[in-house]
Amino acid sequence: MHSFRMARTGKWQVRAFILIFLIDETICQIRYSVPEEMRKGSFVGNVAEDLGIDSKRLKSGGARIVISDSSEYIRLDVDKGNLVVGERIDREQLCGHTSPCSLNLEMIMTNPIQLHSVVVEVLDVNDNAPAFQEKEMNLELVESALPGTEILQVSATDPDVGINALHGYTIHPKTHFNIKVSSSPNGHKYAQLYLSEPLDREKEGKLLLTLTAVDGGEPQRSGTLKIHVTVRDTNDNAPVFMQSIFKASVKENVPGGTLVVSLSATDADEGINGHVTYHFNRMSGNVAELFHLDENTGDLTVTGIIDYEENKLYEIGVQAKDQGGQSTSTNLIIEVIDVNDNPPLITLTSFSNAIAEDSPSGTTVAIINVKDLDSGKNGKVDCSVNSNIPFAIHSSLKNYYTLVTNGVLDRERNPVYNITFSAVDEGSPPLSTNKTITLRIADVNDNAPIFEQSYYEASVMENNSPGLSVFSVQARDSDSGQNARVSYLLIDTELNGSPISTYISVNAESGVIQALRSFDYEQIKTIHIFVKGQDGGSPPLSSNTTVRINIEDQNDNPPQVLYPVQTGGSLVAEMVPRSADVGYLVTKVVAVDVDSGQNAWLSYKLQKSTDRALFEVGLQNGEIRTIRQVTDKDAVKQRLTVIVEDNGQPSRSATVIVNVAVADSFPEVLSEFTELTHDKEYNDNLTFYLVLALAVVSFLFITCLVVIISVKIYRWRQSRILYHSNLPVIPYYPPRYSDTLGTGTLPHVYNYEVCRTTDSRKSDCKFGRAGSQNVLIMDPSSTGTMQRIQSEKSILDEPDSPLEVRTLT
Repeated sequence: MHSFRMARTGKWQVRAFILIFLIDETICQIRYSVPEEMRKGSFVGNVAEDLGIDSKRLKSGGARIVISDSSEYIRLDVDKGNLVVGERIDREQLCGHTSPCSLNLEMIMTNPIQLHSVVVEVLDVNDNAPAFQEKEMNLELVESALPGTEILQVSATDPDVGINALHGYTIHPKTHFNIKVSSSPNGHKYAQLYLSEPLDREKEGKLLLTLTAVDGGEPQRSGTLKIHVTVRDTNDNAPVFMQSIFKASVKENVPGGTLVVSLSATDADEGINGHVTYHFNRMSGNVAELFHLDENTGDLTVTGIIDYEENKLYEIGVQAKDQGGQSTSTNLIIEVIDVNDNPPLITLTSFSNAIAEDSPSGTTVAIINVKDLDSGKNGKVDCSVNSNIPFAIHSSLKNYYTLVTNGVLDRERNPVYNITFSAVDEGSPPLSTNKTITLRIADVNDNAPIFEQSYYEASVMENNSPGLSVFSVQARDSDSGQNARVSYLLIDTELNGSPISTYISVNAESGVIQALRSFDYEQIKTIHIFVKGQDGGSPPLSSNTTVRINIEDQNDNPPQVLYPVQTGGSLVAEMVPRSADVGYLVTKVVAVDVDSGQNAWLSYKLQKSTDRALFEVGLQNGEIRTIRQVTDKDAVKQRLTVIVEDNGQPSRSATVIVNVAVADSFPEVLSEFTELTHDKEYNDNLTFYLVLALAVVSFLFITCLVVIISVKIYRWRQSRILYHSNLPVIPYYPPRYSDTLGTGTLPHVYNYEVCRTTDSRKSDCKFGRAGSQNVLIMDPSSTGTMQRIQSEKSILDEPDSPLEVRTLT
């Protein structure tokens, strides 16, 4: 009975062949195959299934593998009935080149006793690459060897078998060499290396060959052998000169030992076959006395005195030999060169030592003659001048050169030029001669004076003394001599309708600015003048600058009192009621100072008063206020002396007398001040004017009241008549209502109540409210029905603006 079972492990297929022979029904044989190098524990085959035995029977029967040399590689798993790999199997170590490679095992069971034979074939895998005994090999080969000569036999070994064993050989590169693969009687393959093309050591002295052995496995493996081939030389090349004809030149009178030329020949051979020596082949009689040829280096040197006039050319034959007897020849031509022993000579034919700086380009400066006593190239001369100067040299006639300007001259940058002529011949080495001339640049007036600043600013205190030096301006001129002499002029302008020259003068030589009059800051605060700086050239050049002179203020004006006005013919007094509160504003002294800055800062002091404890004056604002309540003991007449001082150094002041009447009624004031008037011889009509003024003011006040009341009654009557009539309604716009027809704002009517106050810190004004405005509106929903809308609105938008009425007695 035959059965077949396939088990897959990775990419390998494990085949189990079961061959059962019934020998007393107790013996049978199973065959498996497994690839080498499988992991420990890998599945080999299921013996329980392949033998048709229950896995429980294996365990109860005590199935085991009989111990043998192969039992360590294969292990029985009794629980599952599987054969597994016990240790890694190396087919090459186990069987070598023997094929097939098998492991023979016996499995025994008891109750009843059964013996089974198990054969496990180990399949080869391509796990070994072909290998040579050596990695590298050195060979020597004579370059004269003939093609077809066998050079080497070599073989590689591969432990694998079958298709994985050694398959063949390849060689790289195939130039000059090739291989032939042969087999030994035992089937082992080896490679024969032979020469396929002639060798030339001079082209390739060393060759590197790579011999590769490959197997037939998948993937394919290979091993390499490096073969170093050294080609040995034979004397198959004659010396060869680098040139067919050598040419050299030598100067006359050169010292002994001077190298003329180095002859060079090469031999492609090596060693003694490539060593070249040099020898004279043919020569004239005196050559051996003048020249020496080194046979090893090929250097030709001078040993005698060479005279150009005696012999201008030498021709010598030279032979090169190697040690193998081969030779070659060449010709050497030596030209004798004349020595350049005469330098050029420079002669100055025409020269002007000064030239104007505005000379145009191309102006002739000098003419020179240059010559050389030598001949040929030694007598040819090139002439030039030093660079980076605005001059050039041109050849005019044979051996004559002209020096001309070649650019813009500027005396202010370079007043003097040192011009060097250089004459160089074309000899070798060249000889030269230099000659230097000094050229002065004459000045022209091409630079205008330049002020140090285009704008100056100076200051002078008012009330200065005439002739005071205010400032000084300075201008520089880059020219020289008269062209650099600067004069200063004042350009005519006007100041307050007068020529500026009546205020300021400028010194023509020094540029000092002087004041011709005393300045008053209150009249003139700033003076702008224009100063021109003009040189002495022809034509003269000039430039301008601006000088601003600021007049500084002095404290030369005392304060001036504007209020109260001091009059000589009448007496003015401020009235203070006896019921006045503390801080009551009596009056305010108003003063100004025409000075500026701190000279105009004013302060007020109360110097003298009738009763010092009743009044005080504000230091900054000049307000006179009460500092306590007025009592009956206080005099009606109060005379205050206020001093107004500025903040200047030294300060100036003004004094004002303020008369104050402490009374509740005009008659009391009049009686007191009438006596005062008589005492001081005032005008007797003062009382009359005071009464007249009071009467006029009272009349005007009553008239205004009557007019206002009449207007109010008239408007009220007009609105009542319109209300009871059946006339069409005319719209009546409230105060400040904008006229949409473009006729402007409708007129407003306001009522005011007049009051008086004497204190600027509080307001006693009463602001009246606008009278009731009657607006008649036509009701569109009912004919003949009218509605009256009465609106009240405050007339004044700014209640903080008081109406102040002060009565001065």
